[in-house]
Amino acid sequence: MRIGIFLCLKHSNKYIFSMKYARLTKEQFEELHSEFVTFLATQSIDKAEWDKIKSEKPEVAEQELDVFSDLIWEGVLTRAEFLEHFSKNHIFLFQCFDTYIQSIVLKSLVPEIDFLTKEGLQWLSDNLFTETIEMKTGKKVFTDERNYSIFQLIQQGAFLSDGELFKQINSIIEA
Repeated sequence: MRIGIFLCLKHSNKYIFSMKYARLTKEQFEELHSEFVTFLATQSIDKAEWDKIKSEKPEVAEQELDVFSDLIWEGVLTRAEFLEHFSKNHIFLFQCFDTYIQSIVLKSLVPEIDFLTKEGLQWLSDNLFTETIEMKTGKKVFTDERNYSIFQLIQQGAFLSDGELFKQINSIIEA
């Protein structure tokens, strides 16, 4: 049985929820406390009922945490437009569309440069259009569902961004 974005399998008169993304961290749950309370309220679960579920049916409480996590991830990923991923010698910039993702990859050809430092980023700014920076652009059609593909990039270290760096470099490339 499919419920919204969630896969629930009926097993022995119980529904077993299968997560699509990943459970939020304790810190993320704390940040989203009021949203979680609202989520529980939509299921007619108040604080007393939630406390009872946690103590008497911990597997049900775990499932509620997983469902809420996937709801949050789905909303965030649906709104995601730009991602960035920095490593020592590479910067990956992405713009996400409905059916494909566009990328700009910057690679330092000077091995001792570290883009994870302030000095490395300053060096990049000073040397962006020199022979010491390799720049490639690309486009890839999503082979998996869009949001799941974006989630996989985040799992690999990418983070959501405002897209300023992508837009700046892309406008220079197109000029």
